[in-house]
Amino acid sequence: MQLSERFLALVDDQLSSFESEAAIENLVVYVAKSSTGDSPSFEVVGQWPNSGKTLPPVESDPELRMPSPYRRWYPLQEGSILLGVIRVERSSSGKDWPKQLDQRLRAVAAALAHSLGLELDRKRLFEELSQQRDQIGLMVHQLRNPLAALRTYAQLLLRKLGPESNHRSLVEGLLTEQDQLNRYVSALDQLSQVKLTPQSSNQNPLLLPPILNNPSSSNLRSLLEPLIERAKATARLQGRKWFNPSSWPHWAEKPISSEETVIAEIVANLLENAFRYSPSASSIGLFLNDDGICVWDEGIPIKEEEREKIFQKGFRGEKGSEFSGSGLGLAYGRQVAEELGGKLELIIKPALLDSTLPKEGNAFVFILQ
Repeated sequence: MQLSERFLALVDDQLSSFESEAAIENLVVYVAKSSTGDSPSFEVVGQWPNSGKTLPPVESDPELRMPSPYRRWYPLQEGSILLGVIRVERSSSGKDWPKQLDQRLRAVAAALAHSLGLELDRKRLFEELSQQRDQIGLMVHQLRNPLAALRTYAQLLLRKLGPESNHRSLVEGLLTEQDQLNRYVSALDQLSQVKLTPQSSNQNPLLLPPILNNPSSSNLRSLLEPLIERAKATARLQGRKWFNPSSWPHWAEKPISSEETVIAEIVANLLENAFRYSPSASSIGLFLNDDGICVWDEGIPIKEEEREKIFQKGFRGEKGSEFSGSGLGLAYGRQVAEELGGKLELIIKPALLDSTLPKEGNAFVFILQ
């Protein structure tokens, strides 16, 4: 069984703490491992003093099978499961086992059993994650074929449409969305190929797959325009009014870093929320000014008691409970906004932001740094 360096270091620390016990000659920690026989096999994972000699498993040492008044075994047990054992050897000069030493060894055995149980849980979860990544890799591979076919069909359809056809923008929109899906699929493929290690450091979850941080677009306007086209199509399908930005501030035309491209995904999530949660008859729009970006809707204002909670991970308001979702989008959006030096805030009554906006509704504002 492969154990972490952290657990092995804990074993060494616990064993070396008995250096002052003159009566103890030898301490050995064994961990149970799978065996083809009826009884478990116990493998050495730590010993004191460390002679540098590798000790054999318990079942391979005939001497250990013989009873001895100078040897005791302390099980590393979690519930009814035997995870391992501590072997203690005392000098022959000692007549009785001191009660205090016995209690101390029992406490060490309990601590190591608990840590070993956590170690086994870690190993099991690590194996499950590895299997899931392998499955994701396989599914991503299978996704590429239908995506390529969809692009082929869309290109063929575009050829059949005349230059003046009113439907060209719809087919071109399909091709744009297909490109975006390809980027996500490539990102998933990249993630599935990253090999997990038991010591992998925990990182904050990303709103965007890392590969999407390298788009061909060089400014926010070029990233937001496809989202506007998508929103226009959605509004047309739902029979509601959509309002484009009335102007493009100077910052929208400036080159941006790869880290800043995530702003477009925050906006995409805000637009999706607006179309999903606002009443079907309410208008939706995207507004830009010198300070940042606003996604507004003319729907029912979010309840006062929910206005900050919706930015908490996992929280879903009264409207959100009617739809599927994780309740993570706004939380990650605010987190990413703050990491970029900005803010993500909710303003009730969009007109408070600008007099041209509706007097009632909700406005989610991404304030740039």
